[in-house]
Amino acid sequence: MNALSAISPPDDRWRQTHLGRLLGHAMRRFDARVLQLMAHSEEAPLALSNLAARDKVGAAHVHITRHLSLQGSRLTELAQAAGMSKQAMGDLVDQCEAWGLVAREADPLDARARRIVFTAAGLAWLAAFKAAVAQAEHEFRAAVGDDVATVVALGLEAYGAGA
Repeated sequence: MNALSAISPPDDRWRQTHLGRLLGHAMRRFDARVLQLMAHSEEAPLALSNLAARDKVGAAHVHITRHLSLQGSRLTELAQAAGMSKQAMGDLVDQCEAWGLVAREADPLDARARRIVFTAAGLAWLAAFKAAVAQAEHEFRAAVGDDVATVVALGLEAYGAGA
């Protein structure tokens, strides 16, 4: 018997219900729903929606969709925005480039650098992603109510901004 168990019975329910864990579960559920909608989207390029339908597109690939600037981004900028290592983001970019979602182009500001840009198929994917996010947000509002959804959105925005 260790000293902690002699003092009181362990209560570790907090590990399952703390805010960080709840946010993580909610984000994974939301991203899974968006990808499910993408898999059945008529707006998404067929090859990409087929990849989503076969669970080949995951939450990590969503980082590119969320963070790639419409004007293009350097790999280091993209990795930083997504909170990933440059190597991990490079692997994702390689895969998305093979799928026709993005391309690498010369950086007009630095001849040594490359920029990752959306292809035409990637921009169609982005439009379908926007529609899927709007649908998932609508479903969230329907599930929890407009008032709660608004408070959650405002709270997350303030918390994410460091307020």
